[in-house]
Amino acid sequence: MALQRTQLISVVFLILSLAQWVVVSGDYGKVLLLPNEGSRTAMILPLQHSVPNSYVSDFRPRRQLQRSQSQHHPNARMRLHDDLLRNGYYTTRLWIGTPPQSFALIVDTGSTVTYVPCSTCQHCGKHQMSILRVKGVSALVHALDPKFQPEDSETYQPVKCTWQCNCDADRKQCTYERRYAEMSTSSGVLGEDVVSFGNQSELSPQRATFGCENDETGDLYTQHADGIMGLGRGDLSIMDQLVEKKVISDSFSLCYGGMGVGGGAMVLGSISPPADMIFTHSDPGRSPYYNINLKEVHVAGKRLNLNPKVFDGKHGTVLDSGTTYAYLPESAFIAFKHAIMKETHSLKQISGPDPRYNDICFSGAGSDVSQLSKSFPAVDMVFENGHKLSLSPENYLFRHLKVRGAYCLGVFSNGNDPTTLLGGIVVRNTLVMYDREHTKIGFWKTNCSELWERLHVSDAPSPMSPKSEGTNLTKAFEPSVAPSPSPSQYNLELGELQIAQIIIVISFNVSYMEIKPHITELTGLIANELNVNTSQVHLLNVSSLGNGSLSKWLITPRPYADFFTNATAMSMITRLSEHRMQIPDSLGSYKLLDWNAKPPLKRTWWQQYYLVVALAVLFTLILGLAAFGIFLIWKNRQQTEHSYEPVDVAVKEQELQPL
Repeated sequence: MALQRTQLISVVFLILSLAQWVVVSGDYGKVLLLPNEGSRTAMILPLQHSVPNSYVSDFRPRRQLQRSQSQHHPNARMRLHDDLLRNGYYTTRLWIGTPPQSFALIVDTGSTVTYVPCSTCQHCGKHQMSILRVKGVSALVHALDPKFQPEDSETYQPVKCTWQCNCDADRKQCTYERRYAEMSTSSGVLGEDVVSFGNQSELSPQRATFGCENDETGDLYTQHADGIMGLGRGDLSIMDQLVEKKVISDSFSLCYGGMGVGGGAMVLGSISPPADMIFTHSDPGRSPYYNINLKEVHVAGKRLNLNPKVFDGKHGTVLDSGTTYAYLPESAFIAFKHAIMKETHSLKQISGPDPRYNDICFSGAGSDVSQLSKSFPAVDMVFENGHKLSLSPENYLFRHLKVRGAYCLGVFSNGNDPTTLLGGIVVRNTLVMYDREHTKIGFWKTNCSELWERLHVSDAPSPMSPKSEGTNLTKAFEPSVAPSPSPSQYNLELGELQIAQIIIVISFNVSYMEIKPHITELTGLIANELNVNTSQVHLLNVSSLGNGSLSKWLITPRPYADFFTNATAMSMITRLSEHRMQIPDSLGSYKLLDWNAKPPLKRTWWQQYYLVVALAVLFTLILGLAAFGIFLIWKNRQQTEHSYEPVDVAVKEQELQPL
C-alpha cells in the first residue's frame, strides 16, 4: 500500500511537472506541445517570439533575485551592419567555436533563439557574408555561404535529449523549431559552444546554447544574413543565458544608424544612461515582448484625436528590432496618414516604387536627409509619464528607390491586429536601452555613427578578467557598409599580415549615363580623399543599378611598394564606410557596399630576387668591362715606355740635316 501511494505521488508530481511545459495559448497565437514519438509540433509566432508568457513568469523571480545581488559586470560592445532600406534589418557578427567561425546574424528583440546554418543542413539558402578571415597570420580568404562545422570545433557539445525538450529522431539531441508570422521556418538541433563577441568586447568568450539549422524556408532561406541573434525573453535567449551566468547585467542597448548611412552599435550589458534619456515602463508580465506605454501621438505639435487605449490593444505597443517598419491599429494609422498629408500639401504625391503595394510617397523634398524637416513635420510619441520622444522624418519615412528626392511613408496599418508594432525605422539614430532589470526602456536621440564619442566612452576595451575562459578568439578583418566610430574600433589583430590590393564596391544614386562623363574626375577625387596618387586608383567596371550606378575600384600601393600598412588600409576603408568622402552634388550620394583586401601573391625565389640578381649581373659586367679597359690602357702605356729602334735605322731628324 505504501508502495502504491509512493507510485501515485510520483505520477502526480510528474504530471504537474509536465503541465509546466504543455501550454496552449490562443492569446499569443502559438502552441507549445511536449514531443511524442514521431511528433514535432512547430510554434506559430506572430511577432517572432518563442516563449509563452507563463514560461517567462516561471523564471522571472529567480532571475531578479540574482540580478539584485550583482555588482559591476563587463559588457560586450558590438558593431551593427547593413541598413533597413537595402536589407530590411541590421546584423552583427558572432564567432562560435574553437577556432572561431564567424556569422552575420540579424539582431532581433522579438526572437529568443540564436541559430546559424549547420554543416548538416539539407535545405539552407546561399547566405553571402562579406567578411575576411585571418588564418594564421598571413592568409586572407573571402567567406561565402558559411555554415557552422561542429566537427571542426574543439569545444562543441550537443545538447543531449531529455524529457524537457523536443528530441531528434534518434532521441539523442534536443531540437528546436520556429515558425514566424510571414510563414518562414527554421529547425535544427541545439548545441553548446564558446561564443565570442568581437574585439571591442570587454566580455570574454562564453559558453552558450544555440541552434544549428538543418532546414529553413521562406525569407530565412532567401535572406543574405546567416541567421538570427535572439535578444527576447526566454531561457534560450543569448541575453538570458549571459545573465544566468552572472557575467553581464540584465540590460542591453541598440543604436541604429540613420537613413542612407546604416550600421550602428549594440551593447550587451549595462551602460550609464545619458542624463537626458527618457524612459517608459515595460511590463514583462503584460506580454513576452518588449512593450512600452504609448498614450499619444502628435504631428506638427497637434495631438491626434484618438482614444489612448488604441495603443493598448492585445500586446500593447511593442518594440521589435527584427521588424522593418511601423504598424499601427487601423484607426490610428488613418489619423496619422491624414495628419502627415495635411502637413505636406506643398509636395507632390506620387506612386510607390513597387506597384504591388499602395505606398504613400512624396516628391520634391530634395536628396539631403538633414533638410527633410523643412518639408515634413515632426512627430512626437508621448508616454504614460508625460515624457515625449520626438521623431525626425527619417523615423517614419523611407527613401523612394526609383525617384530621386522622393520619400514614402514607413508607417502602415496593422489590419485587424490591435497591436502597435514599432520596427527599426522608428528608432533610427536613437539609442534604445532595454533595461530589463528595472523593467523600463530608455530613448536618447543621437548620431549612432558617433555613439561612443557622444557618450564619452573610449574606443579601447578594458582588459579582460584574468578569470576568463580563454583569450578573445576573434581575429577577423571585417568589412562593413556601416559607419564605425573611429578607425581604432576595428582594433585589428593582423600580426604580420600584408595588404597588397584593396577592392571596393561603391554605389551612386545617379545613373550610369550621368556618372560616365565624370569617371576621370571621380578617379582623381577618390585618390585625393584617400590620400593616394591618381595612378593608384583604377576603375575595374561600372554598371547600372536600378536608377543608380554600381562601380568597382582597385587601389594599389605606391610605385615600388609591395603593400599598404595596416593603418593606411584601415584608414581608407573607415573613411569610405563612414561616408566622409566629399563628392560634388552632380554625382549625388554614394554608399560603400563591399570591400576586399588581398595579400601579396606568393612569389618564387626568382620572382622575389630577380631584380637583385639582374643588378648583380649588371654590376659584375660593368666591373669586368672596367677592369678590361684599365688593363688595355696599362698595356699600351707599357709598350710606349719601352719602345726602341734598330741601330741601322736612320733617324728622321738626322736625314733632314745637311752634310
